Amino acid sequence: MEFFCYHRDRPGSGGLRVELLEEHWSYMDRFEKELIARGPTFVGDDATGSVHIVDLPDPAAAREFAFDEPCYQAGAYRDVMIRRWRNTLGRTMWEFPGGRTGGDRFLVIGLGKGEAADLEAPPNDDLIAFGPLLSDDGSAWLGTAALLRAPDADTARAVLTEDRYAAIEVHAWEFGGRR
Repeated sequence: MEFFCYHRDRPGSGGLRVELLEEHWSYMDRFEKELIARGPTFVGDDATGSVHIVDLPDPAAAREFAFDEPCYQAGAYRDVMIRRWRNTLGRTMWEFPGGRTGGDRFLVIGLGKGEAADLEAPPNDDLIAFGPLLSDDGSAWLGTAALLRAPDADTARAVLTEDRYAAIEVHAWEFGGRR
């Protein structure tokens, strides 16, 4: 089962995140084979969160993954969004033909309302990851999440059908992992 986890930073926790960076990377190294995508979100040069899309056995394992993460344990994150997810592209971010450099990248999260939308990835060579956010049992659509390369936030936002969401968040994002 694939899960989307988005840890949102607690304001003022940047120093703590830097202090825990090696511990965070070491923790993520344990899930190397399960990770579909990962990386920090930003406003300017300041980290605002951390995305992890991971393939784990069940919702309990996803919660354990998210809440045992060292930055979460140390209080660097204010909250965590964990949703079942479906990898409509069928690949990891490391298999994205565009690679990890060149152009800006974004995380787009659409919080669903009403009837399901954007269940399949639209034709777009700049999509890195794309899939619906689902309830733990996979029966209810709760929204859609995408990672993509785009020239700006408005272009990134347009990957989702605007009027089908209660809210759409767009965050600057970069490929995660050891540099």
